[in-house]
Amino acid sequence: MARQLRFTGTDSKVDGCPALHTDVGTGDIVVQGTPVTDPADLAQLQHFGPDEAAVVVPRELLVNWGPKEMERVPELVDRGTFRRLFETFEHTAWRLETRRGYASDRQDPDYQAFLATGASTCDPSEPWFINIRRQTDAGKRVGRVRIADNPPTTEQLFLLDYARHNAAVGEDIRYLWRQDADRASLPAEDFWIFDSRLVALLHFDNDDNLLSIELITEPAEVVRYSIARDAAVHHAVPYDQFAAQVATTE
Repeated sequence: MARQLRFTGTDSKVDGCPALHTDVGTGDIVVQGTPVTDPADLAQLQHFGPDEAAVVVPRELLVNWGPKEMERVPELVDRGTFRRLFETFEHTAWRLETRRGYASDRQDPDYQAFLATGASTCDPSEPWFINIRRQTDAGKRVGRVRIADNPPTTEQLFLLDYARHNAAVGEDIRYLWRQDADRASLPAEDFWIFDSRLVALLHFDNDDNLLSIELITEPAEVVRYSIARDAAVHHAVPYDQFAAQVATTE
């Protein structure tokens, strides 16, 4: 069975080599670099087996991107602490949404209105809208990229319609087809990233209920999520443009 490899990082400024990848299943590190082929060099390696290969990587690659701990203990926070991040961030708050639906949406009266009429309602006096309007009016940026299936699920269609309410308070809502997200190697994870320095990773169960919120501040991990953010924003399109694409496929 093929490994499931996750790109960890590179110090290369041009072609992406050398680099490190992590085996998602085992945690093993796969090193990508220039192979050592000179027999005189290979003769100096100790405990070098006939089926093994050696590669050369810069020291700073391992210092900057190598794992710092064998097992990282997750830092979990409660919902109140998570909500305060949206009040205290300084510059940017951005989310990647990858699931086919969310239990919280299905429990929302606005979702029931969408099922009944085909159009979502919203209450602009909700704390979320008031706070996001306050943040964006202060010049801060709030955005999301949502991954959609083809055809979109009912929950995804609800969020696509609801995006106009988010946009009305200053959120930048963009969309990406799942096949395009896969081609861009985006992670199948839901997360918020604040000020490019703190990640709130959202863990869900199989019924789309939010189980826990994990804060990540390790620089190499934060950069990995920042790379995913930049790729998602690059490939995604504004929600109204995406809605027009969906309408042509119905």
